[in-house]
Amino acid sequence: MVRPIDDEYLPRRDVFCIDVKSFFASVEAVRRRIHPLHAYVIVIAHKERSGSVVLAASPRVKKEFGIKTGSRNYEIPKDPRLILVEPSMALYLKVNKMILDIFRRFVAEEDLHCYSIDEAFLDVTASKRLFGDTFTIARTIQRTVWQELRLVVTIGIGDNPLLAKLALDNEGKNAPNGISYWSYEDVPAKVWAIDPITDMWGISNGYAKALYNIGIESVKDLAHADKWKIKRKFGVIGEQLFYHAWGIDYSVISEKVGAREKSFSKGQILLRDYDKEDEIVIVIKEMTEDVAMRLRQHGAAAAGIALGISYSRDIEDRGFKHQIVLPRSTNKTAELCEHFVRLFKKYWDGQPVRQIHVVCSKLQPAAHEQIDLFTPPELDERRHILDETIDQIRDRFGKKAIFHAYSLMKGGTYLQRAGHIGGHKGASY
Repeated sequence: MVRPIDDEYLPRRDVFCIDVKSFFASVEAVRRRIHPLHAYVIVIAHKERSGSVVLAASPRVKKEFGIKTGSRNYEIPKDPRLILVEPSMALYLKVNKMILDIFRRFVAEEDLHCYSIDEAFLDVTASKRLFGDTFTIARTIQRTVWQELRLVVTIGIGDNPLLAKLALDNEGKNAPNGISYWSYEDVPAKVWAIDPITDMWGISNGYAKALYNIGIESVKDLAHADKWKIKRKFGVIGEQLFYHAWGIDYSVISEKVGAREKSFSKGQILLRDYDKEDEIVIVIKEMTEDVAMRLRQHGAAAAGIALGISYSRDIEDRGFKHQIVLPRSTNKTAELCEHFVRLFKKYWDGQPVRQIHVVCSKLQPAAHEQIDLFTPPELDERRHILDETIDQIRDRFGKKAIFHAYSLMKGGTYLQRAGHIGGHKGASY
């Protein structure tokens, strides 16, 4: 095997990618004193609605009933063994912190990267002197999480974060002992064998289609393609995909790179298709109000916005995403709402909407807000006082203490979402 770079320049570290098996469902099983691997738990928000989406299902449910994350409520069979529960996001976040605290016993903070609520990367290269070889550390972490939290974790081990992630997703999650190791030497037999190509980390359906159009149908095809041709078509991402096909990843967990530009955003999947303009506008205003409040809490103002609209999955058109630079930076709710609604009305063509995403970007300190010559100073001041008053009331008495009347109209979702964490109920525990 002739790699695109010499072996001596390949970084080799001992990296774990750790996943908590069916995290939400497992936490709910432990909560009910059931072994996570023996439970028949399905976590689903708004379980009274037939179209509600499954957030998590325990391993037995996946294996025996074919129900998994993304399945719909109406697809769940009426079986007395199945336990349907509403999500408890506050509890999941608490357990996530407990898991990360266990990981911190084995690695320094800079060698730990929380990838998602149920997955993390650990660089144990420097930990072997204290805790033994790589596999000993992996088994010890598995045992510790089980003894203290009764949760099952699977671990992918690799010479870099990419190989650790691929080992986890493509082998570790189904390995008898929950541990899998992929090295650079395993690339031809394991990485190139990943099928379909979308199971390769970083290759979405869109990239897979674009690669197929230039004759690349597999990871092996990608590894043996013309690197410069791939880069010309996809830019730096194309070059990255090429090197990933060879198992090459230069990222080091301790050398974390911060985001180039901070932004505040909010996304929402609607519980039904929205096809009336006034109802969609209400939801956009409610979401903008949440983002504007976060801007003010951080003393920031936005000079740019972006609006993403996804249509119903029953139609061919997928939706749109557009962004604009604002005439001046602002964090005032009314002003931002005007811009978002204007952007929506400009591009919406009447298709049924199922998902909305609002983003405030190009952040500046709020103190640097420009004066708008076309807005009377007294109106600007009234908006500022109104926003500040609403923020103070909500901080003290909760989000439901004060809200706009349009949230009571058909289509409004604010009152349903108030008190939610990560878009789901932060139920007590």
